[in-house]
Amino acid sequence: MKELLLIVCAYLIGSIPTALLISRKFFGIDIREYGSGNMGATNTFRVLGSRYGTIVMIIDILKGMAAVALYNFLPYYLHNELERTNFMIGLGLSAVVGHIFPIFASFKGGKGVATLFGMIIAIQPVIAISCVGVFLLVLFLTRYVSLSSILGALMLPICVLWIWNEHEVMYRVFALLVASLVIFTHQKNIGRILRGVESRVPILKHRDRRKARRK
Repeated sequence: MKELLLIVCAYLIGSIPTALLISRKFFGIDIREYGSGNMGATNTFRVLGSRYGTIVMIIDILKGMAAVALYNFLPYYLHNELERTNFMIGLGLSAVVGHIFPIFASFKGGKGVATLFGMIIAIQPVIAISCVGVFLLVLFLTRYVSLSSILGALMLPICVLWIWNEHEVMYRVFALLVASLVIFTHQKNIGRILRGVESRVPILKHRDRRKARRK
């Protein structure tokens, strides 16, 4: 019963509509009516700019971390590593579901990537650093948050299954599930990237201006 209550709390944490609250507070708009219509960091970067996009991304990452940390309320999990890991994954995934289908925003949320990263940071920080490193590198090279998210997520099963060769079955299933979920929620973005019409986030504009002048 206590586990179920914490799972619900994790969902409610994930349901906090960060992008919606910021867009209404500072711009008087509903972020879901602009850009891709998505309530996540990617669309916030696109519509509101890098400053507010970064704020939304950080808060959404913290949502995942906070949800996973709820296991501390049950002393049993503090001394049982396997059970703790399984419960942490359950809490994190509940927060991700809350972000994608937030009860506080008519169940129309974001794609859950930032919250997923927060969840991974709380469970496996070393692997999370690898995923974030890939994300930042791809973002620097392309300015596509969607492509960065997809490749960052694909890095997770690569790390778990091959680089660190994690033997825990739950970790393996979790890694594959995360990568599949991110690809599934980015189907439209993948189509736009292939057609060459995906929007780039407004960062590193000075780099683009230098390139334009050289031409």
